[in-house]
Amino acid sequence: MLPATLALVDDDTEYCEFLAQHLRSQGIDVTAYSDSSDLLADVAPYRFDFYVLDLMLPGVDGSELIRIIRRRTQAGVLIVSGRLGPEVFAEVINAGADMYLTKPVTFEQVELAVRAVHRRIMTTAKTATAWKLDSRRSVLTAPDGQTVELSATDRMLMECFLQAQGETVSRDHIRGLLGHTSAADSDNSLHATIYRLRRRIERATPVAVPLQSQQKVGYQFRAPLIAA
Repeated sequence: MLPATLALVDDDTEYCEFLAQHLRSQGIDVTAYSDSSDLLADVAPYRFDFYVLDLMLPGVDGSELIRIIRRRTQAGVLIVSGRLGPEVFAEVINAGADMYLTKPVTFEQVELAVRAVHRRIMTTAKTATAWKLDSRRSVLTAPDGQTVELSATDRMLMECFLQAQGETVSRDHIRGLLGHTSAADSDNSLHATIYRLRRRIERATPVAVPLQSQQKVGYQFRAPLIAA
């Protein structure tokens, strides 16, 4: 998983140019800067999904630049620098960097580090905003931490949405789970079942219920849903 946009800040213009070319070849929209002042003078310096920085920079040094970025965004920050020593590592990590690579380093290694950091950030963000289903306890936890006690039918439906991972679950599939045979009766029963689940969630949390009906097709849980 790679970020869509990336700011690259390094005063080694040749290295910066070739690294930018490599990252662009992987589909990333890269904006390169020769020093920290150029980045900070940009009309929107904190718009990027990811930052790759050198430490030895003209203007604001790398450690202070990390602090400035971190105060304004939770984007990934990777340091690629020739400075060595455990004290330097501690300095940049404490400033807010996510990872540190020591030059010389290949472009492929930088790309792998960017992938790893961005994947971790996106996974963390998804988990923080996800609904969590504990099937064993029949409990659904909303992103705000409020819990919803589920009936056996509710749990069955939520397990179905969990397996679907955001895709629409067809009415026929849900009817089969509920053991309905008569189409006329099953439609009314299905509406009532979904309504009760929605109301149960609404009573437990102010977070908008992401359960939506796809007319004549089925139902969709349009939010991250993970197993607890």
